[in-house]
Amino acid sequence: MRKLGLAAIIGAVLVVSACSIGASQAITNDKTHTVNMVMDTHVYLEITLEVDAENRGAAVGVYNKYKQLFLTQVKGATLKSLLVRDEDVQVLHGFRSMEDANAYLKSDLFNKDVVRELAPLLASKPRIHIYKILS
Repeated sequence: MRKLGLAAIIGAVLVVSACSIGASQAITNDKTHTVNMVMDTHVYLEITLEVDAENRGAAVGVYNKYKQLFLTQVKGATLKSLLVRDEDVQVLHGFRSMEDANAYLKSDLFNKDVVRELAPLLASKPRIHIYKILS
């Protein structure tokens, strides 16, 4: 587990959170909600996936399929964002506690649904990191 200082990540977290709910909504309609999501997030689960270009669309589909379920039904979930670059795809999950993040990794939603659907799309084993915000 890596520990990061709050100042080192707060700017990136605000951008990621705004992107995860729609930048215009975050700026014009829902500033308070976005700030509350960020302030409630104390732990980040980052999953890095190597997905070949021809499988990216299907991988994004899996992300979209389970995003709202994650946010509404996973204990302690505060945000979920998809970060895409040429080299890989990262899914950033926000949680209220380390226990919530670890519980999600052991959950049926993660193992029986998300992992099962993503496995055939991956070029290599996912890399999983959990970060705790130091305040």
